Amino acid sequence: MEHRYELGVDWQGNRGTGTSGYREYGRNVLLTASGKPDLLGSADTPFRGDADRWNPEELLLAALGQCHLLSYLHSAVNHGVVVTDYRDQPVGVMDQSGQGGRFTSVVLRPVVTVADASMVETALAIHAEASANCFIAASVNFPVTHEPRIVVA
Repeated sequence: MEHRYELGVDWQGNRGTGTSGYREYGRNVLLTASGKPDLLGSADTPFRGDADRWNPEELLLAALGQCHLLSYLHSAVNHGVVVTDYRDQPVGVMDQSGQGGRFTSVVLRPVVTVADASMVETALAIHAEASANCFIAASVNFPVTHEPRIVVA
């Protein structure tokens, strides 16, 4: 089954002379999708971007973190694990060489709260299943690892 996704990416950085020079244009963009709030984007600050806006690198981490969360919650239901809270602070490493660069790794660090101590072992184990079921993690060419911690409510 094929799924299709569409959005709008509108560059807002023309300061009057377009891309007449590297320092002459802004990196601000507006990301839109039908029926959703607009998202303000830019380049990361080392690349002359606006620190107040989301950059593509942060959005990639957000996509990986959210995808794992949603896959994990599905696995939890299937395995009888009652999750009452889930928080993550993913960390990504990007290696820049010359004009190019690439992510070399992402570590997800979820802290999952479960309803009962009897669920801890299964709650830890299903991170692997959730990772295998995450469409975004399956689409990247670098390792996405996990350092989960389980807390009992």
